Amino acid sequence: MPDPDLPDGDVYVSPRYLAGSTFTGDPALKPLLDQRWDLQYDDLANVYVTAPDRRVRLGYLPEGEDDGLWRITAYTDPFAQPKWGVCFNDSAPTEFVTAFTSALAPAYASGPLAYLARTHPTELLAFSAITPLIHSGWTLQNPRRGVMELRAPDGMAGLQYTTGFMDPDAELTTLEARWYLWGGPAAERPYWYATASSNTPVPLVEAVTTCVADSAPLLRWKDQMLPSLRGKAQLTPVTPPSPPPPTPLDVQRSASRRPPSLGTRSVPRWSTTTTAPPAVLTGRVGRRR
Repeated sequence: MPDPDLPDGDVYVSPRYLAGSTFTGDPALKPLLDQRWDLQYDDLANVYVTAPDRRVRLGYLPEGEDDGLWRITAYTDPFAQPKWGVCFNDSAPTEFVTAFTSALAPAYASGPLAYLARTHPTELLAFSAITPLIHSGWTLQNPRRGVMELRAPDGMAGLQYTTGFMDPDAELTTLEARWYLWGGPAAERPYWYATASSNTPVPLVEAVTTCVADSAPLLRWKDQMLPSLRGKAQLTPVTPPSPPPPTPLDVQRSASRRPPSLGTRSVPRWSTTTTAPPAVLTGRVGRRR
């Protein structure tokens, strides 16, 4: 197993919404598995995690039919249509998914009132999920009826919250969802995206937007990042590069600048006195009569 004390990456990526995926699902699965949710695999290596009462399900689908890598759904009845659904695509930073599952685990433990909403949230309630982005400098864009849109300061990420009636089936299968969060050059051409349908509890959405708004960089392996992301993000090496070895000319210049060595002085050994030593007698001492 990798040493948890060692950094998992060679560069810090900022802003974090340009970091891309870590290409491992373990961190996002852990909060649910720690609560003993059931874990299953299929023959294509897709992973399915289910709550004990079967009312919340997560699919990690690297071999799915589209780019929806993470799909989380909740049910009032295990055999009915999902009450709400959330999707993260295959390029979404894994930390954002982990933020969602880390909030979902205690919400599920608290009971249905915490993880199943009865109606879609009002604009006032939804604003609590938007506040972390506003505090991070995101600003309102393109004012229009029925849509609240925010954009990151560099324009490379955004969020859309749509009001009014929405098609429940479309929300679960397309980008036409109540919440649409993305990173990339434009909402129509995202590097990554996440959707949350109506009735998704706002605290769960807020956990994701809080993570997105965090100014701390994310660790990544530079060579594993998508070139399109690598070229837009600010990358800081984990370990600063070593200085180049000195050339012969550098050594010569350094030697020419050395100060002259100090001369040595004779100091009486073991002496602790501060007075000068007695003069040496050069004549022979006569014998006293």
